[in-house]
Amino acid sequence: MLEDISNDFECYGMPAVKTPTFNALAEEGTLYYNCYGTASICSTNRSAMMVGAHQRLTNTQHHRSNRDEPLSAPFQPFTYLLKQEGYTNILGHKNVMKKGRKIDVNFKHKPIGNWEKDYGLFDKFDEFTADDQPFFAQIQLAVTHRGDWWSDVREQSKHPVNPADVQLPPEYADHPAIRLDWAKYLDQIEYADNEMKMLIEELKAKGIYDNTIIIVIGDNGRCNIKGKGYLFDPGSRIPLIVKWPKGYEHDKESQQIIASTDITATILDIAGVELPDYLTGQSFIDEHFDRKNVYSFRGLWDEIPEQVSSITGDRFRYIRNDKPEIPYDAHQGYLEWYRPAVHVMRTLEKEGKLNDIQQRWFASSKPVEELYDFINDPNETQNLVNNPEYKNVLLKMREEALEMDKKMTPVSNVYNPKPVPGLAAVNFVKEHYPEDYQRMVDGEEIGHKKFSKLYKRHLAKEKKTISEIKIDSSI
Repeated sequence: MLEDISNDFECYGMPAVKTPTFNALAEEGTLYYNCYGTASICSTNRSAMMVGAHQRLTNTQHHRSNRDEPLSAPFQPFTYLLKQEGYTNILGHKNVMKKGRKIDVNFKHKPIGNWEKDYGLFDKFDEFTADDQPFFAQIQLAVTHRGDWWSDVREQSKHPVNPADVQLPPEYADHPAIRLDWAKYLDQIEYADNEMKMLIEELKAKGIYDNTIIIVIGDNGRCNIKGKGYLFDPGSRIPLIVKWPKGYEHDKESQQIIASTDITATILDIAGVELPDYLTGQSFIDEHFDRKNVYSFRGLWDEIPEQVSSITGDRFRYIRNDKPEIPYDAHQGYLEWYRPAVHVMRTLEKEGKLNDIQQRWFASSKPVEELYDFINDPNETQNLVNNPEYKNVLLKMREEALEMDKKMTPVSNVYNPKPVPGLAAVNFVKEHYPEDYQRMVDGEEIGHKKFSKLYKRHLAKEKKTISEIKIDSSI
Protein backbone atom coordinates (compact mmCIF):
# COMPACT_ATOMS: atom_id res chain seq x y z
CA MET A 1 0.00 0.00 0.00
CA LEU A 2 1.40 3.37 -1.05
CA GLU A 3 0.54 6.51 0.87
CA ASP A 4 -0.99 9.70 -0.51
CA ILE A 5 -0.93 8.82 -4.20
CA SER A 6 -3.38 9.32 -7.05
CA ASN A 7 -3.25 7.47 -10.40
CA ASP A 8 0.22 8.87 -11.01
CA PHE A 9 2.26 5.89 -12.22
CA GLU A 10 3.74 5.98 -15.70
CA CYS A 11 1.34 3.21 -16.76
CA TYR A 12 -1.57 5.55 -15.95
CA GLY A 13 -0.09 8.17 -18.28
CA MET A 14 1.55 10.53 -15.79
CA PRO A 15 4.19 12.58 -17.67
CA ALA A 16 7.82 12.84 -16.49
CA VAL A 17 7.76 9.87 -14.08
CA LYS A 18 9.38 6.45 -14.68
CA THR A 19 7.84 3.42 -12.96
CA PRO A 20 9.15 0.31 -14.74
CA THR A 21 8.26 -2.06 -11.88
CA PHE A 22 4.66 -0.90 -11.56
CA ASN A 23 4.39 -0.87 -15.36
CA ALA A 24 5.56 -4.50 -15.50
CA LEU A 25 3.08 -5.54 -12.81
CA ALA A 26 0.29 -3.83 -14.75
CA GLU A 27 1.39 -5.59 -17.94
CA GLU A 28 1.50 -8.97 -16.20
CA GLY A 29 -1.69 -8.42 -14.20
CA THR A 30 -4.69 -6.08 -14.36
CA LEU A 31 -4.56 -2.28 -14.32
CA TYR A 32 -7.71 -0.80 -12.76
CA TYR A 33 -8.54 2.78 -13.69
CA ASN A 34 -11.54 3.53 -11.49
CA CYS A 35 -10.79 2.57 -7.90
CA TYR A 36 -11.99 5.05 -5.26
CA GLY A 37 -11.47 5.33 -1.55
CA THR A 38 -14.53 5.53 0.67
CA ALA A 39 -12.57 8.34 2.32
CA SER A 40 -9.78 10.64 1.19
CA ILE A 41 -7.85 10.59 4.47
CA CYS A 42 -5.51 7.81 5.56
CA SER A 43 -6.93 6.59 8.88
CA THR A 44 -10.57 6.65 7.78
CA ASN A 45 -10.04 4.80 4.49
CA ARG A 46 -7.67 2.36 6.20
CA SER A 47 -10.32 1.73 8.87
CA ALA A 48 -12.84 0.89 6.17
CA MET A 49 -10.40 -1.43 4.39
CA MET A 50 -9.32 -3.20 7.58
CA VAL A 51 -12.94 -4.19 8.20
CA GLY A 52 -14.37 -4.26 4.69
CA ALA A 53 -17.20 -1.98 5.78
CA HIS A 54 -17.68 1.73 5.19
CA GLN A 55 -16.00 3.83 7.87
CA ARG A 56 -19.17 5.79 8.57
CA LEU A 57 -21.09 2.61 9.37
CA THR A 58 -18.43 1.45 11.85
CA ASN A 59 -18.09 4.93 13.43
CA THR A 60 -14.46 5.22 12.35
CA GLN A 61 -15.11 8.13 9.98
CA HIS A 62 -13.25 10.81 11.94
CA HIS A 63 -9.48 11.00 11.51
CA ARG A 64 -7.48 9.53 14.39
CA SER A 65 -10.41 9.29 16.75
CA ASN A 66 -11.83 6.55 18.99
CA ARG A 67 -8.43 4.85 19.26
CA ASP A 68 -9.38 3.44 22.68
CA GLU A 69 -12.78 2.15 21.55
CA PRO A 70 -13.14 -1.49 20.43
CA LEU A 71 -14.93 -2.19 17.18
CA SER A 72 -18.65 -2.59 17.70
CA ALA A 73 -20.16 -6.03 17.11
CA PRO A 74 -20.39 -7.73 14.68
CA PHE A 75 -17.44 -6.06 12.92
CA GLN A 76 -14.04 -7.78 12.84
CA PRO A 77 -10.75 -6.93 11.11
CA PHE A 78 -10.35 -8.99 7.96
CA THR A 79 -6.95 -10.23 9.17
CA TYR A 80 -8.76 -12.02 12.01
CA LEU A 81 -10.96 -13.79 9.46
CA LEU A 82 -7.88 -14.75 7.42
CA LYS A 83 -6.22 -16.17 10.53
CA GLN A 84 -9.31 -18.28 11.20
CA GLU A 85 -8.81 -19.70 7.71
CA GLY A 86 -5.19 -20.65 8.47
CA TYR A 87 -3.36 -17.62 7.10
CA THR A 88 -0.30 -16.03 8.71
CA ASN A 89 -0.68 -12.24 8.77
CA ILE A 90 2.54 -10.30 8.29
CA LEU A 91 3.04 -6.56 8.78
CA GLY A 92 5.75 -4.53 7.09
CA HIS A 93 9.19 -5.27 5.68
CA LYS A 94 12.52 -4.33 7.24
CA ASN A 95 14.01 -3.11 3.95
CA VAL A 96 11.44 -0.47 2.97
CA MET A 97 11.30 3.08 4.32
CA LYS A 98 10.11 3.20 7.95
CA LYS A 99 9.76 -0.62 7.79
CA GLY A 100 6.31 -0.34 6.21
CA ARG A 101 4.42 -1.08 9.43
CA LYS A 102 1.83 1.70 9.42
CA ILE A 103 -1.70 0.59 10.34
CA ASP A 104 -3.48 3.84 11.35
CA VAL A 105 -7.06 2.73 12.05
CA ASN A 106 -9.69 4.40 14.22
CA PHE A 107 -10.48 1.65 16.68
CA LYS A 108 -8.66 -0.09 19.52
CA HIS A 109 -5.85 -2.25 18.19
CA LYS A 110 -2.27 -3.44 18.51
CA PRO A 111 0.02 -4.24 15.58
CA ILE A 112 0.89 -7.78 16.69
CA GLY A 113 -1.03 -10.24 18.83
CA ASN A 114 -4.26 -12.13 19.30
CA TRP A 115 -7.32 -10.15 18.23
CA GLU A 116 -9.75 -11.69 20.73
CA LYS A 117 -7.41 -11.23 23.70
CA ASP A 118 -5.49 -8.03 23.03
CA TYR A 119 -6.79 -6.54 19.75
CA GLY A 120 -3.78 -7.64 17.71
CA LEU A 121 -4.19 -7.31 13.93
CA PHE A 122 -1.14 -9.21 12.65
CA ASP A 123 0.92 -12.25 13.67
CA LYS A 124 4.49 -11.13 12.93
CA PHE A 125 6.65 -8.40 11.43
CA ASP A 126 8.57 -8.18 8.21
CA GLU A 127 9.38 -11.61 6.82
CA PHE A 128 7.38 -13.99 4.65
CA THR A 129 8.74 -17.51 4.33
CA ALA A 130 7.62 -20.84 2.90
CA ASP A 131 6.70 -21.91 6.44
CA ASP A 132 4.19 -19.07 6.68
CA GLN A 133 2.09 -20.23 3.74
CA PRO A 134 -0.60 -19.40 3.21
CA PHE A 135 0.21 -15.82 4.20
CA PHE A 136 -1.12 -12.31 3.84
CA ALA A 137 1.41 -9.46 4.04
CA GLN A 138 0.53 -5.77 4.34
CA ILE A 139 3.52 -3.58 3.48
CA GLN A 140 3.35 0.21 3.47
CA LEU A 141 5.45 2.15 0.99
CA ALA A 142 5.56 5.34 3.03
CA VAL A 143 7.85 7.43 0.84
CA THR A 144 5.02 9.16 -1.06
CA HIS A 145 3.56 10.50 2.20
CA ARG A 146 4.65 14.10 2.77
CA GLY A 147 7.72 14.14 4.97
CA ASP A 148 11.07 15.73 5.64
CA TRP A 149 12.71 12.99 3.54
CA TRP A 150 11.36 14.30 0.21
CA SER A 151 14.35 16.56 -0.41
CA ASP A 152 16.78 13.80 0.61
CA VAL A 153 15.18 11.32 -1.79
CA ARG A 154 15.46 13.85 -4.60
CA GLU A 155 19.08 14.68 -3.79
CA GLN A 156 20.02 10.99 -3.70
CA SER A 157 18.24 10.15 -6.96
CA LYS A 158 20.50 9.44 -9.93
CA HIS A 159 17.84 10.82 -12.25
CA PRO A 160 15.68 13.38 -10.39
CA VAL A 161 12.60 14.51 -12.28
CA ASN A 162 13.13 17.74 -14.20
CA PRO A 163 10.59 20.36 -13.02
CA ALA A 164 10.41 21.67 -16.60
CA ASP A 165 9.03 18.30 -17.73
CA VAL A 166 6.10 18.04 -15.30
CA GLN A 167 2.53 18.73 -16.40
CA LEU A 168 0.55 20.71 -13.84
CA PRO A 169 -3.27 20.51 -13.62
CA PRO A 170 -5.09 23.77 -14.46
CA GLU A 171 -5.90 24.54 -10.81
CA TYR A 172 -2.17 25.03 -10.15
CA ALA A 173 -0.33 28.25 -10.92
CA ASP A 174 2.71 27.68 -13.12
CA HIS A 175 5.42 28.73 -10.70
CA PRO A 176 8.99 27.37 -10.20
CA ALA A 177 8.34 26.37 -6.56
CA ILE A 178 5.17 24.51 -7.54
CA ARG A 179 6.90 22.72 -10.41
CA LEU A 180 9.72 21.68 -8.08
CA ASP A 181 7.25 20.38 -5.50
CA TRP A 182 5.47 18.29 -8.16
CA ALA A 183 8.83 16.95 -9.39
CA LYS A 184 9.71 15.96 -5.81
CA TYR A 185 6.44 14.04 -5.56
CA LEU A 186 7.30 12.11 -8.72
CA ASP A 187 10.77 11.41 -7.28
CA GLN A 188 9.07 9.69 -4.33
CA ILE A 189 6.99 7.55 -6.70
CA GLU A 190 10.16 6.43 -8.47
CA TYR A 191 11.69 5.55 -5.08
CA ALA A 192 8.60 3.45 -4.29
CA ASP A 193 8.96 1.74 -7.65
CA ASN A 194 12.46 0.63 -6.63
CA GLU A 195 11.13 -0.64 -3.30
CA MET A 196 8.51 -2.67 -5.16
CA LYS A 197 11.26 -4.12 -7.34
CA MET A 198 13.13 -5.28 -4.24
CA LEU A 199 10.03 -6.99 -2.83
CA ILE A 200 9.38 -8.80 -6.10
CA GLU A 201 12.98 -9.97 -6.29
CA GLU A 202 12.64 -11.44 -2.79
CA LEU A 203 9.47 -13.32 -3.73
CA LYS A 204 11.21 -14.73 -6.78
CA ALA A 205 14.33 -15.69 -4.80
CA LYS A 206 12.14 -17.63 -2.36
CA GLY A 207 10.33 -19.36 -5.21
CA ILE A 208 6.89 -18.06 -4.26
CA TYR A 209 6.35 -15.27 -6.80
CA ASP A 210 4.28 -17.28 -9.29
CA ASN A 211 1.61 -18.28 -6.77
CA THR A 212 1.55 -14.95 -4.90
CA ILE A 213 -1.12 -12.35 -5.61
CA ILE A 214 0.26 -8.81 -5.42
CA ILE A 215 -2.18 -5.95 -4.88
CA VAL A 216 -0.81 -2.43 -5.34
CA ILE A 217 -3.08 0.27 -3.94
CA GLY A 218 -2.99 3.75 -2.41
CA ASP A 219 -4.63 4.73 0.87
CA ASN A 220 -5.88 8.07 -0.51
CA GLY A 221 -5.00 10.58 -3.20
CA ARG A 222 -1.91 12.77 -3.50
CA CYS A 223 -1.30 15.38 -0.79
CA ASN A 224 -1.82 18.55 -2.79
CA ILE A 225 -4.56 20.88 -4.05
CA LYS A 226 -7.87 18.98 -4.51
CA GLY A 227 -6.12 15.85 -3.26
CA LYS A 228 -5.84 14.22 0.17
CA GLY A 229 -8.66 15.34 2.42
CA TYR A 230 -10.98 16.33 -0.43
CA LEU A 231 -13.48 14.26 -2.41
CA PHE A 232 -12.46 15.54 -5.83
CA ASP A 233 -10.87 13.08 -8.22
CA PRO A 234 -7.24 13.62 -7.08
CA GLY A 235 -8.27 12.92 -3.48
CA SER A 236 -10.51 9.91 -3.96
CA ARG A 237 -9.23 8.04 -7.04
CA ILE A 238 -6.40 5.69 -6.08
CA PRO A 239 -4.17 3.34 -8.06
CA LEU A 240 -4.99 -0.37 -8.18
CA ILE A 241 -2.89 -3.03 -9.87
CA VAL A 242 -3.39 -6.76 -9.28
CA LYS A 243 -0.78 -9.33 -10.28
CA TRP A 244 -2.58 -12.67 -10.36
CA PRO A 245 -1.11 -16.17 -9.83
CA LYS A 246 0.51 -17.80 -12.83
CA GLY A 247 -2.09 -19.30 -15.15
CA TYR A 248 -5.03 -17.26 -13.80
CA GLU A 249 -7.11 -15.80 -16.63
CA HIS A 250 -7.71 -12.08 -16.28
CA ASP A 251 -8.34 -8.84 -18.13
CA LYS A 252 -5.34 -6.63 -18.91
CA GLU A 253 -7.22 -3.46 -18.03
CA SER A 254 -10.49 -2.69 -16.27
CA GLN A 255 -12.77 0.34 -16.24
CA GLN A 256 -15.00 -1.24 -13.58
CA ILE A 257 -15.87 1.04 -10.66
CA ILE A 258 -14.30 -0.32 -7.47
CA ALA A 259 -14.50 0.89 -3.87
CA SER A 260 -11.55 0.44 -1.52
CA THR A 261 -13.69 -1.86 0.64
CA ASP A 262 -14.16 -4.13 -2.39
CA ILE A 263 -10.47 -4.97 -2.15
CA THR A 264 -11.02 -6.34 1.35
CA ALA A 265 -13.95 -8.45 0.19
CA THR A 266 -11.92 -9.73 -2.76
CA ILE A 267 -8.99 -10.77 -0.54
CA LEU A 268 -11.38 -12.71 1.70
CA ASP A 269 -13.04 -14.29 -1.32
CA ILE A 270 -9.69 -15.37 -2.77
CA ALA A 271 -8.77 -16.91 0.61
CA GLY A 272 -11.98 -18.92 0.69
CA VAL A 273 -13.48 -17.01 3.61
CA GLU A 274 -17.26 -16.81 3.71
CA LEU A 275 -18.01 -13.11 3.36
CA PRO A 276 -19.70 -11.63 6.46
CA ASP A 277 -23.08 -9.99 5.99
CA TYR A 278 -21.79 -6.71 7.44
CA LEU A 279 -19.39 -6.08 4.56
CA THR A 280 -20.24 -3.10 2.39
CA GLY A 281 -17.47 -4.13 0.01
CA GLN A 282 -18.05 -6.72 -2.71
CA SER A 283 -15.65 -9.20 -4.28
CA PHE A 284 -14.71 -7.95 -7.74
CA ILE A 285 -13.72 -11.46 -8.86
CA ASP A 286 -17.31 -12.57 -8.37
CA GLU A 287 -19.06 -12.99 -11.72
CA HIS A 288 -22.02 -10.97 -10.42
CA PHE A 289 -19.93 -7.96 -9.34
CA ASP A 290 -21.29 -4.81 -10.96
CA ARG A 291 -20.76 -1.76 -8.76
CA LYS A 292 -22.51 1.35 -10.10
CA ASN A 293 -20.99 3.99 -7.82
CA VAL A 294 -18.87 4.68 -4.74
CA TYR A 295 -20.10 6.57 -1.69
CA SER A 296 -17.33 8.52 0.05
CA PHE A 297 -17.39 10.60 3.22
CA ARG A 298 -15.08 13.17 4.79
CA GLY A 299 -15.43 13.89 8.49
CA LEU A 300 -13.08 15.45 11.03
CA TRP A 301 -9.48 15.89 9.89
CA ASP A 302 -7.33 17.15 12.75
CA GLU A 303 -8.83 20.50 13.83
CA ILE A 304 -11.17 20.89 10.82
CA PRO A 305 -14.64 19.41 11.60
CA GLU A 306 -15.77 18.86 8.01
CA GLN A 307 -18.78 16.89 6.79
CA VAL A 308 -18.74 16.11 3.07
CA SER A 309 -20.44 13.28 1.17
CA SER A 310 -19.94 12.25 -2.44
CA ILE A 311 -21.24 9.80 -5.01
CA THR A 312 -18.92 8.83 -7.87
CA GLY A 313 -20.32 7.01 -10.89
CA ASP A 314 -18.88 6.16 -14.29
CA ARG A 315 -19.14 9.75 -15.55
CA PHE A 316 -20.39 12.12 -12.87
CA ARG A 317 -19.32 13.00 -9.34
CA TYR A 318 -21.75 14.61 -6.90
CA ILE A 319 -20.41 16.34 -3.77
CA ARG A 320 -22.51 17.71 -0.91
CA ASN A 321 -20.80 20.10 1.49
CA ASP A 322 -22.79 20.11 4.73
CA LYS A 323 -20.50 22.81 6.15
CA PRO A 324 -20.05 25.18 3.20
CA GLU A 325 -18.82 27.91 5.55
CA ILE A 326 -15.54 25.98 5.89
CA PRO A 327 -13.51 27.00 2.82
CA TYR A 328 -11.38 24.65 0.73
CA ASP A 329 -8.30 26.46 2.02
CA ALA A 330 -9.19 26.16 5.70
CA HIS A 331 -5.65 26.91 6.95
CA GLN A 332 -5.36 23.50 8.56
CA GLY A 333 -2.13 23.13 10.49
CA TYR A 334 -1.04 19.91 8.76
CA LEU A 335 -1.51 21.40 5.31
CA GLU A 336 0.39 24.56 6.21
CA TRP A 337 3.49 22.40 6.54
CA TYR A 338 2.99 20.23 3.52
CA ARG A 339 1.47 22.13 0.60
CA PRO A 340 3.97 24.59 -0.89
CA ALA A 341 1.61 25.22 -3.81
CA VAL A 342 -1.01 26.67 -1.47
CA HIS A 343 1.46 29.10 0.12
CA VAL A 344 2.71 30.31 -3.25
CA MET A 345 -0.78 30.66 -4.67
CA ARG A 346 -2.05 32.61 -1.66
CA THR A 347 0.57 35.22 -2.47
CA LEU A 348 -0.30 35.16 -6.17
CA GLU A 349 -4.00 35.48 -5.31
CA LYS A 350 -3.33 38.62 -3.29
CA GLU A 351 -1.36 39.98 -6.24
CA GLY A 352 -4.23 39.25 -8.63
CA LYS A 353 -2.18 36.75 -10.64
CA LEU A 354 -4.49 33.72 -10.52
CA ASN A 355 -7.04 32.83 -13.17
CA ASP A 356 -10.67 32.02 -12.37
CA ILE A 357 -10.10 28.28 -11.94
CA GLN A 358 -7.17 28.83 -9.57
CA GLN A 359 -8.95 31.53 -7.54
CA ARG A 360 -11.81 29.20 -6.61
CA TRP A 361 -9.59 27.35 -4.16
CA PHE A 362 -9.27 30.51 -2.07
CA ALA A 363 -12.96 31.47 -1.93
CA SER A 364 -14.32 32.24 1.53
CA SER A 365 -16.84 29.39 1.34
CA LYS A 366 -17.77 26.32 -0.69
CA PRO A 367 -20.91 25.67 -2.72
CA VAL A 368 -23.44 23.48 -0.92
CA GLU A 369 -23.50 21.09 -3.86
CA GLU A 370 -21.10 20.28 -6.68
CA LEU A 371 -21.60 18.18 -9.80
CA TYR A 372 -18.85 17.35 -12.27
CA ASP A 373 -18.66 15.47 -15.54
CA PHE A 374 -15.15 14.10 -15.07
CA ILE A 375 -15.14 12.34 -18.45
CA ASN A 376 -15.54 15.58 -20.41
CA ASP A 377 -14.06 17.76 -17.65
CA PRO A 378 -11.37 15.55 -16.04
CA ASN A 379 -10.02 18.35 -13.87
CA GLU A 380 -13.50 19.12 -12.49
CA THR A 381 -13.41 22.82 -13.28
CA GLN A 382 -17.10 23.30 -14.22
CA ASN A 383 -19.68 22.86 -11.46
CA LEU A 384 -22.86 21.75 -13.25
CA VAL A 385 -25.25 22.11 -10.31
CA ASN A 386 -27.00 25.14 -11.82
CA ASN A 387 -26.93 23.85 -15.39
CA PRO A 388 -30.52 22.85 -16.34
CA GLU A 389 -29.23 20.25 -18.82
CA TYR A 390 -28.00 18.17 -15.89
CA LYS A 391 -30.99 18.60 -13.58
CA ASN A 392 -32.01 14.94 -13.74
CA VAL A 393 -28.45 13.79 -13.04
CA LEU A 394 -28.29 16.14 -10.05
CA LEU A 395 -31.61 14.95 -8.61
CA LYS A 396 -30.68 11.30 -9.03
CA MET A 397 -27.24 11.60 -7.43
CA ARG A 398 -28.52 13.87 -4.66
CA GLU A 399 -31.05 11.19 -3.73
CA GLU A 400 -28.38 8.47 -3.90
CA ALA A 401 -26.20 10.42 -1.47
CA LEU A 402 -29.07 10.92 0.98
CA GLU A 403 -29.95 7.24 0.75
CA MET A 404 -26.36 6.22 1.50
CA ASP A 405 -26.18 8.68 4.41
CA LYS A 406 -29.06 6.78 6.01
CA LYS A 407 -27.72 3.36 5.06
CA MET A 408 -24.34 4.15 6.63
CA THR A 409 -25.69 5.55 9.89
CA PRO A 410 -22.95 4.91 12.49
CA VAL A 411 -23.44 2.00 14.88
CA SER A 412 -22.49 4.27 17.79
CA ASN A 413 -22.09 7.96 18.56
CA VAL A 414 -18.80 7.72 20.48
CA TYR A 415 -16.59 10.64 19.50
CA ASN A 416 -13.10 10.90 21.01
CA PRO A 417 -10.78 12.67 18.56
CA LYS A 418 -7.06 12.99 19.17
CA PRO A 419 -6.08 16.62 19.90
CA VAL A 420 -3.58 18.23 17.52
CA PRO A 421 -1.54 21.46 17.68
CA GLY A 422 -3.20 22.83 14.54
CA LEU A 423 -2.06 26.32 13.65
CA ALA A 424 -0.45 26.87 17.05
CA ALA A 425 2.77 25.17 15.91
CA VAL A 426 2.79 27.19 12.68
CA ASN A 427 2.24 30.44 14.58
CA PHE A 428 5.10 29.46 16.88
CA VAL A 429 7.42 29.35 13.86
CA LYS A 430 6.01 32.64 12.60
CA GLU A 431 6.75 34.34 15.92
CA HIS A 432 10.08 32.76 16.88
CA TYR A 433 11.61 31.87 13.50
CA PRO A 434 10.29 34.54 11.10
CA GLU A 435 12.93 33.89 8.43
CA ASP A 436 12.05 30.20 8.29
CA TYR A 437 8.36 31.06 8.25
CA GLN A 438 8.93 33.32 5.25
CA ARG A 439 10.71 30.46 3.48
CA MET A 440 7.60 28.35 4.04
CA VAL A 441 5.35 31.11 2.68
CA ASP A 442 7.61 31.26 -0.38
CA GLY A 443 6.94 27.58 -1.10
CA GLU A 444 9.86 25.88 0.61
CA GLU A 445 9.42 22.92 2.97
CA ILE A 446 11.33 23.93 6.09
CA GLY A 447 11.17 20.64 7.99
CA HIS A 448 8.09 19.75 10.03
CA LYS A 449 9.94 17.29 12.27
CA LYS A 450 12.56 19.85 13.30
CA PHE A 451 10.09 22.60 14.16
CA SER A 452 7.65 20.20 15.80
CA LYS A 453 10.41 19.27 18.26
CA LEU A 454 11.19 22.93 18.88
CA TYR A 455 7.51 23.66 19.49
CA LYS A 456 7.19 20.79 21.98
CA ARG A 457 10.26 22.04 23.86
CA HIS A 458 8.70 25.51 23.92
CA LEU A 459 5.48 24.12 25.41
CA ALA A 460 7.40 22.12 28.00
CA LYS A 461 9.36 25.22 28.99
CA GLU A 462 6.17 27.29 29.28
CA LYS A 463 4.54 24.58 31.39
CA LYS A 464 7.56 24.50 33.71
CA THR A 465 7.50 28.30 34.04
CA ILE A 466 3.79 28.27 34.93
CA SER A 467 4.42 25.59 37.57
CA GLU A 468 7.21 27.66 39.11
CA ILE A 469 4.96 30.72 39.24
CA LYS A 470 2.27 28.71 41.03
CA ILE A 471 4.80 27.42 43.55
CA ASP A 472 6.14 30.93 44.22
CA SER A 473 2.64 32.34 44.70
CA SER A 474 1.83 29.70 47.29
CA ILE A 475 4.90 30.45 49.44
